[in-house]
Amino acid sequence: MNVVLLYGGRSGEHEVSLVSCAAIARAINKKHSVKLISVSKDGKWYLENDEILEKLRKNPQEKLEIHAIEKNRVSIVPGGGKEKAFFVDGYFLKCDVAFSVMHGTYSEDGTIQGLFEMANVPYVGCGVLASAVTMDKEIAKILFEHAGLPIVPYICIERADVNDSLRYDEKVKKAVDTLGFPLFVKPCSAGSSDGASKACNERELSMSLLDAFQWDNKVLVERAVYAREVECSVTGNSVTNEPDKPQTMLTAYGPGEIVPRHEFYDYDAKYNDPKGAELKIPADLDFETQQKIQELALKAYTAVDAEGLARVDFFIDRGTGDIYLNEINTLPGFTDISMFPKLCASNGLDFTSLVELLLSEAIERFSSRANLRTSR
Repeated sequence: MNVVLLYGGRSGEHEVSLVSCAAIARAINKKHSVKLISVSKDGKWYLENDEILEKLRKNPQEKLEIHAIEKNRVSIVPGGGKEKAFFVDGYFLKCDVAFSVMHGTYSEDGTIQGLFEMANVPYVGCGVLASAVTMDKEIAKILFEHAGLPIVPYICIERADVNDSLRYDEKVKKAVDTLGFPLFVKPCSAGSSDGASKACNERELSMSLLDAFQWDNKVLVERAVYAREVECSVTGNSVTNEPDKPQTMLTAYGPGEIVPRHEFYDYDAKYNDPKGAELKIPADLDFETQQKIQELALKAYTAVDAEGLARVDFFIDRGTGDIYLNEINTLPGFTDISMFPKLCASNGLDFTSLVELLLSEAIERFSSRANLRTSR
């Protein structure tokens, strides 16, 4: 099988992507022919030389980089299909399945998924709809609430509100009056806690909003919950879920618990500080609570028509025991300290087998859609 892995991208999670993709490149079954495409921070695509992959596999300390060699620039051909979708240096690169290991904006938000759809190439992970709606935390909350899932109370403030001082002041006042301090402020469509912060008073709230609006034109203000953070991994296709095709069947792995050693699970705790958090797998929960969280994870996954994979994150209120759905990540981290592959491994699905399952689901989904009519 010809597999194309993409990494980097135009996102605040660019550096995380390099680590995730390196882990997948090392784990992927060597029976496959693997090509690496790097995406620079200005959005240019480059085919990496084969020796890069070999170095990764031979040296666990080797890191991925972006090699901006002009003759290796990659172009996408709409409708090209598996044989002629990727064009580089005068020839077409075969691609039976693409795996974009790019987190965040322009990668996890439906944009690259739409590009793969137009190129007619199978790809790992959620489709355009699920990717787009889960990337926007406000829209995701609306869908979750409609599906009857428990969510943390929130208010969304938009750039248009900032441009109307009276309306902006009214929304901020509403957030303070109805949600109360402390508050969490986060960009609606950023990942890895970029631009997210905790505000305990009005001055901190103003500073937090200022920072968050540097990352997005929509900002979510949530009531802070003194909570435990637990997560589930989910694989399968919520749209088809065919019993005779096991790669499409929905499976929840976990839950596991994150115990941050920072004030909250911020970017530094996730990626920069090796002691920033402790991962407890399985989470220290009674059987009934574990079952309930798995059921809610599958319900949330289904509510957005997720396919392929996702990590579903929850809060458990330490005072009341109430469970809240926080968010869905349709392209979670695949680093050595990432929860998604660790949860799968704890349930008997090792890293290599996990990647194989995701590739298989992507090809099956592409084949299934190819049988659908698109014209009369």
